[in-house]
Amino acid sequence: MSQLSFFSAESIPPAVTDLAGLLAGPGQVVTSDDRARISIVVDRDWRAQAVAELIAQCGLGAEVTRSEEGRPLVRTQSTPALLPLSVQWTRGAVKAVPLGWVPNSRQLRVWAVAAGRLEDDGDRFVLALDPHAPDTHAPLAQALMRMGIAPTQLGNRTPGPGLRISGKKRLTKLVEYLGQAPRHIDVDVAWPHF
Repeated sequence: MSQLSFFSAESIPPAVTDLAGLLAGPGQVVTSDDRARISIVVDRDWRAQAVAELIAQCGLGAEVTRSEEGRPLVRTQSTPALLPLSVQWTRGAVKAVPLGWVPNSRQLRVWAVAAGRLEDDGDRFVLALDPHAPDTHAPLAQALMRMGIAPTQLGNRTPGPGLRISGKKRLTKLVEYLGQAPRHIDVDVAWPHF
């Protein structure tokens, strides 16, 4: 078993702010009165279960259901605890990356669980972006650069926009931040490793 990294997501206790990782990906936040709810449509049932577990670790209730298109949908309970994230991640009614945001390792882990995928037999890892929030793409690329992981920004072509991380040094750093794959994750398609 590998030694726990000082920077690993496993070295930080869970917090509601971890769910910023859902908003970095294709997650959405809805605010009503003094409450907010985060939801995300994912591509696989195992991914929905893993996201729901991460939400529960943050101390919130999670619901797994289906979108109108029949895809797995995970959403948090509507709670005042998510209101600060909602305020930070929106400008008016539009999703926006907080100025100068740099994800911590747990936020990066949530993003990877919800919207990460391997490419080229594991030589590259892509963090999916929100196709409905193109103004978030460049700031999220900059956020990863501030972590020392310089990604390549992918456009809207299939399978959608994302940030590709390639090269042994960058992938090693990403793995160090993410830690061990959480249960439910299909490591052959959705978790970087060396």
